[in-house]
Amino acid sequence: MDGFFFKLVERFCAGPIGIALTDTPVVMLIGPRQCGKTTLVQQFTAQGFAYVTLDDDTVLAAARSDPAGFVRGFQAVAIDEVQRAPELLRAIKLAVDNDRRPGRFILTGSANILTLPMVSESLAGRMEMVTLMPISRAEIAGKRPEFLRAAFAGKMVDPGTPLIGGELLRAVLTGGYPEMLRRESPRRRQVWARDYVKAIVLRDVRDIAEVAKLDRLPVLLQVLAHHSGQMTNFTQIGGQIGIDDKTTRRYTGILEQLFLVQQLPPWFRNQINRLVKTPKLHFLDSGLLAALESLTAEQIARDRTRFGALLETFVYGEIRKLTTWVDENYSIAHYRDKDQDEVDFVVEDEHGAVVCIEVKASATVRIGDFKGIKKVREACGSDLKLGVVLYDGETVIPFGDRLWAAPVSCLWN
Repeated sequence: MDGFFFKLVERFCAGPIGIALTDTPVVMLIGPRQCGKTTLVQQFTAQGFAYVTLDDDTVLAAARSDPAGFVRGFQAVAIDEVQRAPELLRAIKLAVDNDRRPGRFILTGSANILTLPMVSESLAGRMEMVTLMPISRAEIAGKRPEFLRAAFAGKMVDPGTPLIGGELLRAVLTGGYPEMLRRESPRRRQVWARDYVKAIVLRDVRDIAEVAKLDRLPVLLQVLAHHSGQMTNFTQIGGQIGIDDKTTRRYTGILEQLFLVQQLPPWFRNQINRLVKTPKLHFLDSGLLAALESLTAEQIARDRTRFGALLETFVYGEIRKLTTWVDENYSIAHYRDKDQDEVDFVVEDEHGAVVCIEVKASATVRIGDFKGIKKVREACGSDLKLGVVLYDGETVIPFGDRLWAAPVSCLWN
């Protein structure tokens, strides 16, 4: 990460935003708070966009009191944190219906407001959505990765200079939030993470939902941190903090809207029997997860078992980022059957082609680590393009028909 703090990292989704602005009236950039959305959209002010943020209470009051008049005041505008005034969206719809010029509005949101009925009704057919995640390892390296494209072509990329051992651990513990990347001290990262979660609960949750027990949300997030990478059992999770199954599901859904966690659906084909069809829960950033669990390199050195779930979260975040920069539509799921054979991530394209990714937090890979991938291969046949076990090593190693062991760093090469 040398030099990260002294340069502006190129965000790879800037290209898709620029392209969308050439033919679409509204471009919505969504992603977690503090992941770099504001910095990115401000780059477009040189192209004639005014910039306003609804985090400014005066601007927010103006937008809420007269949405139509607020929108009329701009020829082209970037509106930051639009979820704070959803009434603006109807005014934007009317403005677009009267003038369909492309590139009129850039909106950003720290909540997935597509789940709100007002948004889907107001901007359907008028808006393109772009997702910005925390900074990826590829963006830090300044190199656009080819992993997914190669994998769906049945090929394994070169790992470049592998990130292994202590360097890999450091990357996993830090994650991708710009503020986390700037902080060398694990203690300082933990302080930022706690303040970050508190700010989201006090501000962003109120913008998207009515929550009776607001004080339970940070506690729930802490409990979910201990369940990252595991099957979701909302009765068990809620029981730990004194809320029922239904409330736990709803509150977890709110945390999903805010891009803190995500439920990963089970993958299946009709010809596969004895599947476990329970979602898994993942944090979207390994650094935030590590900070919430107060994990340090020294603790993991004493208890290596704690690294597995953290590394799996890190890989999930990197895969999610890869899918946001490309034109293809990919879905990500997990596989587990009742024999407890599993695959951490099953990535499927819109044509039914599949790539399996298993994560192993060690420097060795054995043939048994491919057991779940082989079951998917049996079910998919030629639809399985590649199965890979990512591990803490340096070498790409073939393990049979379409099976590979590869360094984690292949993800960003």
